[in-house]
Amino acid sequence: MTKKSEVLRRWQLVSPYLHRKQQTVWAAAAEAEVIGPSGSLMLANVTGISIPTLTKWTYRLKLTGTAHAGSLVPPKGCVGSGRKLTEVNNPEIEPALQQMLLEEIAGDPMGPQTWVRSSLRNLSKRLGDQGHQACTHTVARLLRKMGYSLQVAKKKQAGAQHPDRDEQFKYIAALKAQFLGENLPVISIDTKKKELIGNYRREGKTWRRQPLEVESYFASYAQCVAVPFGIYDLAQNVGYVTVGISHNTAEFAVNCLVHWWKVHGRTAYAHADRVLILADGGGGNGYNLRTWKKDLQDKLCDAFGLTVTLSDYPTGCSKWNPVEYRLFSHISMNWAGQPLRNLDVMLAFIRGTTTTTGLKVEAYLDQGIYRKGRKVTERQLKELALSAHDICPRWNYSLSSRPPG
Repeated sequence: MTKKSEVLRRWQLVSPYLHRKQQTVWAAAAEAEVIGPSGSLMLANVTGISIPTLTKWTYRLKLTGTAHAGSLVPPKGCVGSGRKLTEVNNPEIEPALQQMLLEEIAGDPMGPQTWVRSSLRNLSKRLGDQGHQACTHTVARLLRKMGYSLQVAKKKQAGAQHPDRDEQFKYIAALKAQFLGENLPVISIDTKKKELIGNYRREGKTWRRQPLEVESYFASYAQCVAVPFGIYDLAQNVGYVTVGISHNTAEFAVNCLVHWWKVHGRTAYAHADRVLILADGGGGNGYNLRTWKKDLQDKLCDAFGLTVTLSDYPTGCSKWNPVEYRLFSHISMNWAGQPLRNLDVMLAFIRGTTTTTGLKVEAYLDQGIYRKGRKVTERQLKELALSAHDICPRWNYSLSSRPPG
């Protein structure tokens, strides 16, 4: 193919997608300048654009190349043309708009204006009431000029900083290293968000030709509410999820731990007599929950001769609990956008969760009914083989097995 035919082919491919000015810039910059002295004549024959127009734009693009930061050089007649900006005609509009926003961000928190949303429409109306005419587009431009932009609320990193926060993290790291070094079980536990079982919409997207049809969200029509309790074994990289259909109580959490130890724990750690449990200190396994400590003592420590050491993450730091980012996050991604129509579907999604690091997940169904409101007296609490640690005793304690009788 000759050079002219190549240019013609490119023109036929590109020109339908460009308006006239873009066609001229393309012909002058991308083609005529590259071809050389005869480029303008060739491009004029191919595109129908006049040679003076191509020459003018070639010169203008050369000026652009030498301009500061590669900025475009405006053509003659552009500078100062058109209607003047609103703030030029009305210099008082910017201070007036600034004052309106000042009332909201730094004014009286109980003032009436605090409770009115400062939308572009409302700001434009209030400016008009003060004699400053500005449409919503002008208001948006002025706000951006003053450094404002639409913002969402930003959560603080970890809430209020507890004075023992860093010390607790260091202590948990030391305990994990000690137990793992001695080949003792280290498990992370937590209860995942409750899930409504039924043909309901779930957050997330899936690849398919047509969207799934789901029902309107009426919780009273659900088959049940599932309560997933997760146990993550740090050394084995295995997750165990028990799905309950009752309440998230201490009895339910301890029964999940007992089932894990019976079926998996004592087989994987045949010589272990101690277990380290990492938790977030809330829900059914709260650090100040008496029923949690009593059930651990009776059903796990005394029944199997174990010493259980518990370490809770500080308040607001549950996302550092390994079960959250090594197990629950991957389960959520696996069933994203999929309605959990029944418990079997939910269990199948949990069991099907894998990662590139080799995570395996097992799931079980617990149909037991757990009552709420159980009480543990002060006397029963004193009978436990409970010992607090010297470092952060509120978050670190151990329960030892008691002798029979």
